[in-house]
Amino acid sequence: MPKTDPSHAAPMYYKNNRIKQLRAFHQVVRAGNISRAAERLSLSQPAVSLQIQALEREMGVTLFERRSPSLRLTPEGETLYHLAEPLVEGIDKLQENFAALFGNVNSGDLNIGAGESTILYVLPEPVRRFVDQHPGVRLKLHNVTGRDGMKMLRANEIDLAVGSMLEVPEDLEYRPFATFDPMLIAPLEHPLAQLASTRAITLEDISAYGLILPPAHLSTWRIVKYVFQQHNLTFTVTLEAGGWEVIKKYVELGMGISIVTDICLDGSERLACIPLKHYFPQRSYGLVLRRGGGLSPQARRFIEVLEQSYKTRPPLPQAQTAAVIGTAAASRSKPGRRSRTGPAIPAATGQGLERPDR
Repeated sequence: MPKTDPSHAAPMYYKNNRIKQLRAFHQVVRAGNISRAAERLSLSQPAVSLQIQALEREMGVTLFERRSPSLRLTPEGETLYHLAEPLVEGIDKLQENFAALFGNVNSGDLNIGAGESTILYVLPEPVRRFVDQHPGVRLKLHNVTGRDGMKMLRANEIDLAVGSMLEVPEDLEYRPFATFDPMLIAPLEHPLAQLASTRAITLEDISAYGLILPPAHLSTWRIVKYVFQQHNLTFTVTLEAGGWEVIKKYVELGMGISIVTDICLDGSERLACIPLKHYFPQRSYGLVLRRGGGLSPQARRFIEVLEQSYKTRPPLPQAQTAAVIGTAAASRSKPGRRSRTGPAIPAATGQGLERPDR
């Protein structure tokens, strides 16, 4: 049996260990603690800790602040993470990336974060097209909004997020692909429904009635509050409810009125729908990505499908100025066709981001 030359074996062993050490370090940063990182790597916690310690010895630096109650990178750790991330992901996704160069994006995983409203109204057609074209890709939609969605995106637990944003953090990128119109919805018998058939509804008219809105930490509330303040008016919230479907149901029951984005209206609702574009800005929906982060072939392909889905849809007809009631609304376009590409929410609403939903 031929003998192995130690001068060649040692460097190879060293390089293999370095890859394992960087992968362990990368996962600990992404997971936020050693326990979750060990689960993802199918290793024990002591094994992951030893990999980190060995990496620190070989690099001659301390990667994590040991006195901090939470896992926090040192400046050297931050630098190494930014260098290691593309290397580790490149190795782990080598086979997928190689296949993608030859047009074969039919394996691997795609994780998308979005709120319930986005999943219900914005994503169905792009998701349907993507799944039809790439049945071998394992697609998972994560119902997350706000901090949870941003945390998952920064931790690389999702490939991208989709939603509506007002302020964009420096480490993230927002690419709007469609805009939708604001709409007042009210019960059919509501006084505002009757008034809308004779003249334009004003904010002062609306302020006399209780509103049903999503929770205060979501962007709809912020926009409503800003617009009313700009007109020196106040409003009353009679009910907080999460999700447009829930809000529409309670408006139909006569619990109040609401201001929604017309993406959630398909014409089947027993509601009076009154355009409010003269007061409220159009609402953009877009892609939320890690700035400077690489995208998997599956994510790049989904973005292509999504953007193409919205480019090929016909523009909206002109919004009606009177209340749209009952079956009369059925002649309007379906939600997917209510989109149009256009500018993001104007700076007048308060520049910046909200959670990727509502």
